[in-house]
Amino acid sequence: MTRNKATTLGFTAILMWSLLALFTIGSAPVPPFLLNAMTFAIGGGIGLIWTARRGFGVLKAVPIKVYVFGTLGLFGYHFLYFTAFRLGPSAETGLIAYLWPLFIVLISGLLPGETLRPRHILGALIAFCGAAVLVVSRSEDASAPALALLLAFGCALTWAGYSVQSRRFGAVPTESVTVFCLATAALSATAHLALETTVWPATSLGWASVVMLGVFPVGAAFFTWDIGMKKGDIQMLGVASYGAPLLSTLALVAAGLSQATPALGLAALLITAGAALAAWSPRRPTNG
Repeated sequence: MTRNKATTLGFTAILMWSLLALFTIGSAPVPPFLLNAMTFAIGGGIGLIWTARRGFGVLKAVPIKVYVFGTLGLFGYHFLYFTAFRLGPSAETGLIAYLWPLFIVLISGLLPGETLRPRHILGALIAFCGAAVLVVSRSEDASAPALALLLAFGCALTWAGYSVQSRRFGAVPTESVTVFCLATAALSATAHLALETTVWPATSLGWASVVMLGVFPVGAAFFTWDIGMKKGDIQMLGVASYGAPLLSTLALVAAGLSQATPALGLAALLITAGAALAAWSPRRPTNG
């Protein structure tokens, strides 16, 4: 696979993730663990089809620690994400959750061989100003309670940690994501039976949202992103991922689930601009 093709596949993951908030809200009133189980079962099914092309023997060479790491990362992130949107189904929750690109830049800057530069710090300050705009502008009857925003912040940290640490497993085949998804579905189903009351989608739109979640943001996106990270232009994909907050917010506004307030627009711009500044890397001129 060429570098350009892999990068293009990585872009599709960003587009799919921009619909995560919209489909999550549409899947109500399904509780978080049950929603995790349903959507990851669908995503795992997609993975089985993907893996069948090369043969399932490719999964045997993957170390157990990689499966544990991937499962906990996907399980933890999506539980926090789905719970946050059950408590506060709004664009504010989505914007806080989409701080993960910024956190990836900041955390990766602390890795061996990497440098945390002034633009990283400035970008972080600008993006957090955007988050502050959301919190300060909220009224008493705001649709996103503080706990929802806190959980969204936690899921952003979780995904950033998962993404940065996954660099250690660059040689692991993309097919391993199938096991991550199926194991996450099994864990979620067990937690649902122990902790939640079963509530199925109430409408055909709700069922459609669950299916769309499983096929795209919680399914195919993980596989295309993995290819993009391992074989594509990582820097370009990293910068492009900072457009996800704006795309997610626009999707919610277009669906009539959030209002296009000045504060929301300012917050989206600040978060995106701050993260983009943190990721920006000036190219040095070449001689000759």
